[in-house]
Amino acid sequence: EQNDRKRIPCPLDPKHTVYEDQLQKHLKKCNSREKPKPVYFVQDINAGLKDVAEIPEKQVSLSSLSIEELQNLIIKLKKASNGLEFHLKEQILSHQALQEALNDPKNGESAFKHLKQQASILGNMEKLHLLGPGRCFVEFGAGRGKLSHWVDVALQNVESVQFLLVERATTRFKVDGKHKRRDSIFERLQVDIQHLCLNKVPILEKKKLPVVGIGKHLCGAATDLALRCLVESYTTCCDGEDEEPAPKRSRAAQTEVAPQRSAANESTTEDHKPVAGIVIALCCHHKCDWTHYVGREFFKSVGLGPVEFHYFQRMSSWATCGMRETTSKASTSEDSEDQTDDTEEHEQTLTRTESGSDTLQGILSAEERKEIGCLCKRLIDQGRIEYLQQRGYKAALQYYTESAVSLENVLLTAVPSPSLIPEPTI
Repeated sequence: EQNDRKRIPCPLDPKHTVYEDQLQKHLKKCNSREKPKPVYFVQDINAGLKDVAEIPEKQVSLSSLSIEELQNLIIKLKKASNGLEFHLKEQILSHQALQEALNDPKNGESAFKHLKQQASILGNMEKLHLLGPGRCFVEFGAGRGKLSHWVDVALQNVESVQFLLVERATTRFKVDGKHKRRDSIFERLQVDIQHLCLNKVPILEKKKLPVVGIGKHLCGAATDLALRCLVESYTTCCDGEDEEPAPKRSRAAQTEVAPQRSAANESTTEDHKPVAGIVIALCCHHKCDWTHYVGREFFKSVGLGPVEFHYFQRMSSWATCGMRETTSKASTSEDSEDQTDDTEEHEQTLTRTESGSDTLQGILSAEERKEIGCLCKRLIDQGRIEYLQQRGYKAALQYYTESAVSLENVLLTAVPSPSLIPEPTI
C-alpha cells in the first residue's frame, strides 16, 4: 500500500521529496520554509547602490577582450594607481593570549597558520587600544567564532564585554558555546550582513556600548557591507537619537580644529563615538561587487567606473592565482582544516577562461600578472580607506602576517579621527 503513494519534490526545496498526500503537513515543518525575520533584519539596509541606471550590464569575460582592450585596461589601472603606496608597512604582531596555543606541538601546520593570523589581529587591536572593557565586539563572517574566542580569552579579567557573531550560514562546530559559564555574553545573529541593522539588536538597543567591528578573511563584498553597516546605518541611527549628524568638514577645517584639541579631550570623547574601531583582514577581492562597493566615489574621482571595476576585480585574482600553482598543497588548503566552513569562500575559484589566462599567454609574465593583480587589490582597498576617511575615521592598511602564512595578508584598521570626534555635551 505504501508503494502506491506518490512522492513529489518539495516545492520549497526540490532537493528532497515528500509524500504527495502529506505535503501540507510537511510544508509547516520543512527546514526550508521561510522563517520569521528577526527584529534586526531590515531589507537591503547596507546594500548601497539604489540607482539602477548605474548598475552595469552583463560584462564580457576577460578572455573575450582583445589584446588592445586588455592593454588599455592596464594603462588605466596604472594611471589610477599612480601615487598610491604599493608596498604597505608590516605590522606583524602577536598577543600573549595565544602564546600557549602557538607553542602547543599538537597543533598542525594549518592550525598554526590560523593562530598566527589571529594573534596578529589581536596584537593590532591592542595597539589601537580596542581591547578594553565596556565594548561590544561584532565579528562579521564569524564562521565558528574563533576570532571572538581569542578576543574573549584576551579579555578574561575585563568586565562588561559583549560579542555578536554575524554569520548567514548555519555553522557546525561553533566554539562560542564554551563561554556560556563565563561573564562574557555571546549572541549569534544568523543574517546576511546586507540586511543587518545593528541598532535594532536588543543588546545594543539596551546597553548602547561602543562597537568594535572585527573579521578574519571577510570575503569581497562582505567587507563593504560590514563597513556600511558600521559607519553608515549604525552610526547614523545612533547620532539621530541625540542630534543631527555633524556636517562633513573639509580637510582644511580638520587641520584647523586639530591643534586646539587636548589629549584629555580626545580620550574622553572617543567613548562617545558609536563605533570605537574596525579591524578586518581582507580577502577575495574578485568577489567584490560594484553595487555594494563603498569606494565608488573614489573610483569616479580617478576617472573609473563600473566597467573598469568589473575587470579590475576579476584581475585582482592574479595576485594569488599565479602563486598557487607553485605553492605546496598544504599552503593552498590553508583554510581547510581549522575553518572548514570557510574553504569554499576563500579558495580561488576562477577558471582559466574567467581569469583570462589564455589571452595573456605571451603578453604578460607570471610576475607582471601578479603585480597587476596586487595593484587591482590595492586600488579597491584605497576606495575603502577614502570612504572611511570621509566619514571621520583614521584608516590604514598593513601587512599583518607573512605571505607564506596567508596570501591574503592585508589588514584594514580604522579608529575615529580625533579631529572629528564631537565635543562632549555638558
